[in-house]
Amino acid sequence: MMLQLQGAQMLQMLETSLRKSLPSSLKVYGTVFHMNHGNPFKLKALVDKWPDFNTVVVRPQEQDMTDDLDNYTNTYHIYSKDLKNCQEFLGSPEVINWKQCLQIQSSQSSLNEVIQNLAATKCFKVKHTQCILYMTPETVKKLAPSLLDVKTFSPNNCKPKPINQEMFKLSSLDASHAPLVNKFWFHGGNERSWKFIERCIRNFPSICLLGPEGSPVSWSLMDQTGETRMAGTLPEYRSQGLISYVAYSLVQILDKLDFPIYSHVDRKNIAMQKVSHALCHIILKENWNQWNCMPL
Repeated sequence: MMLQLQGAQMLQMLETSLRKSLPSSLKVYGTVFHMNHGNPFKLKALVDKWPDFNTVVVRPQEQDMTDDLDNYTNTYHIYSKDLKNCQEFLGSPEVINWKQCLQIQSSQSSLNEVIQNLAATKCFKVKHTQCILYMTPETVKKLAPSLLDVKTFSPNNCKPKPINQEMFKLSSLDASHAPLVNKFWFHGGNERSWKFIERCIRNFPSICLLGPEGSPVSWSLMDQTGETRMAGTLPEYRSQGLISYVAYSLVQILDKLDFPIYSHVDRKNIAMQKVSHALCHIILKENWNQWNCMPL
């Protein structure tokens, strides 16, 4: 059985329910939060039953998924309370279009077995990427205070080092900066990722530091799940603490908007792990998971 949740009241109920399951539900919670604040990506939420759902899938509308090779658009965010029974739900073509190249994102590593089983029955290959998942102290205090050790946490110790404000000017990204962000994004570098980045810039808050020539030298933005992503610094401006300043500044903006704020870092990216630790971002026991699926 598949139900699409419609109406503000149902989506608000879903957000409240997902909040109780944090941080396991984080990727879906963040997405539903933004659905309840304008839904700029025009996403829809599907559940196996209501109101006592076991599995929820947030995905684009079918009319937005016309490019079978665009896995940036063809992205599904999943949370399940019952992994034993969610495979049948995810296997439905009404829930996931397994004939397309697609991405699945979740805060639940335990979904891997379900997706691998589906790969065997649906005839597609899958690549599982797992990264460290962080949440900002501000968001932890609001949404999951039990995760914060108040005895050791001191906001004054989490500020970045000052930067040369005569050389660098704080600003926001605009659509013309999408090619630059795309060039340095680990998951990007192609035309489809360029369009995705441009869409994120147009719809969500972003931040950058403009260098002496008036163009971005360091930046960060967020996606439709509320996650801060795609941060980068031009090679010639690295090791100056710019990315720490940018990340901290974006958190201040998003916190005032009451957004949930979290991020992921590749396990091999020691530099960004150090930035996250210096800014007191809290490592969650859950991981950031992405499954890139391609039909055989």
